[in-house]
Amino acid sequence: MKNKAIFLDRDGVLNHEIYDYICTIEDFEVLEYQIPTLKKLYDEGYMLIIITNQGGIAKGRYTVETLASMHQVLYDKFEAQGAKITHAYFCPHHPSVSVDCDCRKPKSGMLLEAIATYNIDPSLSIMVGDKPRDVEAGNGAGVKGILIAPDEPISYEKIKEVLAS
Repeated sequence: MKNKAIFLDRDGVLNHEIYDYICTIEDFEVLEYQIPTLKKLYDEGYMLIIITNQGGIAKGRYTVETLASMHQVLYDKFEAQGAKITHAYFCPHHPSVSVDCDCRKPKSGMLLEAIATYNIDPSLSIMVGDKPRDVEAGNGAGVKGILIAPDEPISYEKIKEVLAS
């Protein structure tokens, strides 16, 4: 049996969007109001998987270790409310300083890797993001997308509506 997932962009969806690279743990503010909705979906059997571009790594603005510390904050806040983030996929590349890659959204490489690794059925899954490239990356992997405004609360009803369509 295949799994189902809620794929989530990070900046502007799970943490406050500051319209620049989040380079320090002090600037990383989790949007805790997102957790109850995502916990409800987690309780229904959805894996919670982060899909995030982190081009600041390629640009030398922060390190993989700093990113791991930020993600640990997310994991801990979710687990404290009874939900678990399965995995955080990130693209460390940026087109201005890196080679072209298949992982940077709007390409679908991170989603395709997650789908293969966790035996996920794309037709039972959703990608939530605050930029068109998030939805495009989802669609490229056969996953329906939902576009929200930066820092907008995720709507459980909207997710269920899109899944049913």
